[in-house]
Amino acid sequence: MSSQERLGYIGLGNMGAPMAKRLVQWPGGVTVYDVRVEAMTPLAELGATLADSVADVADADIICVTVLNDEQVRDVVGQLAAKAKPDTVIAIHSTISDTTAVELAAALKPQGIHIVDAPVSGGGGAADKGELAVMVGAERPVYERIKPAFKQFASMVIHAGEPGAGTRMKLARNMLTFTSYTAACEAMKLAEAAGLDLQTLGRVVRHTDALTGGPGAIMVREDMADLTPDHWLYDAFTHTRGLGEKDLSLALGLGDVVGVDLPLAKLALQRLAAGLGVPHPNE
Repeated sequence: MSSQERLGYIGLGNMGAPMAKRLVQWPGGVTVYDVRVEAMTPLAELGATLADSVADVADADIICVTVLNDEQVRDVVGQLAAKAKPDTVIAIHSTISDTTAVELAAALKPQGIHIVDAPVSGGGGAADKGELAVMVGAERPVYERIKPAFKQFASMVIHAGEPGAGTRMKLARNMLTFTSYTAACEAMKLAEAAGLDLQTLGRVVRHTDALTGGPGAIMVREDMADLTPDHWLYDAFTHTRGLGEKDLSLALGLGDVVGVDLPLAKLALQRLAAGLGVPHPNE
């Protein structure tokens, strides 16, 4: 990617604004647009060019889009495609259906327009610091072309695969986040019924997750096949299975005592061994 390519950014909300702000010093310049003029003003003061409409951003070479949902993504991409030149890249940072980018990429390929799905993870604070993770679904040459621009607002830029793969990776990542939130709520119900201070429990969880890596610590396998005894993870995961089953059983026992139903803990006890790839012989 040439640093002289011009960037565009559409959608200056909680995520889009700090991401676009990281692009204002790009040598080729950046043009921004949002339906709210007040959202654009701070970027103009930093040196960004303001557009009067979505279509006015279409002359940029690489255009980032962070809008609310699939309907808005399709609308914005349609307006851009009507005016964009061949070899323009439109990168969708919104979290949308995994089929939307695939359909748009196929529809616009005859025009020479590259549709990329590039959802981000890390939140507004990470965007401010340029520390987001970006999961990119794109053809490899397109990925290499846009990566330097993405590195302005991200400390991790991953090539997930072809268009659509970035969204699928984001959905898997967010599934873990919100499933773990549900599990955390279940743990807090147990703690509250057991007479514990929930804020103190939260401090312990945040402290120990920072040390152990939380769920991400076990996400080091090449595939989800059962592990063989000679696999480098077999002994460690067998040990983890034993600890997990013991601790889950004890937590369920406490739940029975204090009268709290723990459906996620029950499911975890049932599926932990198989999920780790070290099922019991009779499973």
